[in-house]
Amino acid sequence: MHYHFIIYKPYGYLSQFIYELKRPKKLLGELYDFPDDTMAIGRLDEDSEGLLLLTTDGMMSEIVRSKKVEKEYYVQVDGIITQDAIKKLKKGVLIGFDGKKYLTKECQASILNEIPDFPQRAKKIRDERHGPTSWLTVTISEGKFRQVRKMTSAVGFPTLRLVRVRIGSIHLNNLQPGEVLEVGDFSNINDNSNIKNQ
Repeated sequence: MHYHFIIYKPYGYLSQFIYELKRPKKLLGELYDFPDDTMAIGRLDEDSEGLLLLTTDGMMSEIVRSKKVEKEYYVQVDGIITQDAIKKLKKGVLIGFDGKKYLTKECQASILNEIPDFPQRAKKIRDERHGPTSWLTVTISEGKFRQVRKMTSAVGFPTLRLVRVRIGSIHLNNLQPGEVLEVGDFSNINDNSNIKNQ
């Protein structure tokens, strides 16, 4: 029998259960008593937050990762982002990846007019005295290392906070940082009638 979980990965945690290096790191196993062989499907960087799917089923991991499933992020950036920068993000921008230049695929991006109501982060974002910030939404179907952060930097608006809010048809909704939900499998992840955490 396999187990599947939706979690809100908090800021400052690694998307893994084992860390071989000497420095102490916060790992997913501290959030919940997961079964043996639980693995994260994809990753969120240590300084990123939000929706992460976990499973004990390697096949389920392949289904989610191989379908080019959309991933949507809410991104707080340094400065007031412009429509010109949004256009560039949508078309694709050059970022560094594996020591080479990589042109990101076309994606969806738009300015968020209302500030998302996320819980306050463990490490405070710098305050308005350092200049204004703004929020946008970015939806991609690829996932290069630190891709969204590199994309916003490439158009002149470095990322201050990054929260993944959706993977396919699964939404973060009202989950709180560190909260874990056990769910059915993710095989219908591209079906909009799929399970959603209300």
